Amino acid sequence: MINKKLINDALMLSIEAHGDQRRKYTGELYVTHPIHVAQILEDNIEHTTEMIAAALLHDVVEDTPVTFSDLTAKFGDHIAELVHYCSNVSEKEDGNREFRKKMDADHFALGPPESQSIKIADLISNAESIIEHDQKFFHKAFKHEKQYMLNILTKADPILLIKAQSMLSDNWDTK
Repeated sequence: MINKKLINDALMLSIEAHGDQRRKYTGELYVTHPIHVAQILEDNIEHTTEMIAAALLHDVVEDTPVTFSDLTAKFGDHIAELVHYCSNVSEKEDGNREFRKKMDADHFALGPPESQSIKIADLISNAESIIEHDQKFFHKAFKHEKQYMLNILTKADPILLIKAQSMLSDNWDTK
């Protein structure tokens, strides 16, 4: 059974934490992205309240002052763990972009099926925006980085994996 209060609490924290942050290509409020990620899960796969809450919170630790301790205190260990396995672990000083993206993907692969499915929904949301607004970046880096990620997120929901793979393949040679 879906716990609407928990989802609403996660949404409110995401809205508050992301504040006036904006999406790169559209200028929309950033919170539209985690909402879209949660919607992808809701529309495509069987999901839990915890997955939807974690999807709404998946970028708060990376992009805002919110910490994993904050998430654990407010939402419990399980949701904090799901967010942890959706969050980048690399820092700029760890090496070049290719190395950092591989390091992050290897971290995502350690997560449970729920976090891997959230990460694939995140990839789908980002891919839609990048395909529409930045074909050059899509072909230069994004598709290669994400193909590696798809290859190792083997516990993610197969419906989302197929959808993400199709997006990358369909746009593989688009110029």
